[in-house]
Formats: sequence, structure tokens, C-alpha cells
Amino acid sequence: QVQLVESGGGLVQAGGSLRLSCAASGRTFNNYHMGWFRQAPGKERTFVAAINWSGGTIRYADSVKGRFTISRDNPKNTMYLQMNSLKPEDTAVYYCAADRTTIGSLPSAYDYWGQGTQVTVSS
Repeated sequence: QVQLVESGGGLVQAGGSLRLSCAASGRTFNNYHMGWFRQAPGKERTFVAAINWSGGTIRYADSVKGRFTISRDNPKNTMYLQMNSLKPEDTAVYYCAADRTTIGSLPSAYDYWGQGTQVTVSS
């Protein structure tokens, strides 16, 4: 299996930027499709972005298109989420996820999860 650790969260003002990282260990990173999800208090975990093993296929939720960029560096076993023009509604715990067979938008499609990193956007 693969272990995932997120970092890079924090408190930022609306309009600001953050870059999240997801470091993977345990198995060959480039065997896995990867995704970012987020969960606000009292709400379900929702899809943010996903990237296939090579980086050649990328998907975004409509709410983040044009503001967030997902990428991966396979030799470094790391995935990133560059978040620009942040809004208060982006406040959530952000999770990275991995799966060998899917680049889907449903949390149930992913087998492996990190512990999450908090992103708070103040107005």
C-alpha cells in the first residue's frame, strides 16, 4: 500500500495563495492516480482535482477551475495543489488520495488517504 502525508495548509486572506503538497511513500508513486478532496465542517467530502499517473489527464471541480492547479513530480513522489485567488468558501480540510485504477471524482473510488491539512481563508 501507499502512505500519504499532506502539508502546506494554513491561514490566508481572501485573494491569497497556498500550495499544498502530498508526499507518498511505500509503493511506486507513478503506479497511482491521485486526487485532492476537501471537507468543510458539517459537510461531505467533495472532489477538488485529480491527475492520472503520468500527469497527462487532469480533472477539476467547476468551483476551482481557473484558480487551482494540480500537478505531480513522480521522481519526488509528490503531488501538489497550487491554490490561487482563494475564497472563504475554500475553507476546509484538504485530503489527498491515491488509487491504482481510477481518476474519478468520488471519494469511494480511492483506496488510500492522507490525514488532511487545514486551509482557512479569511474574508
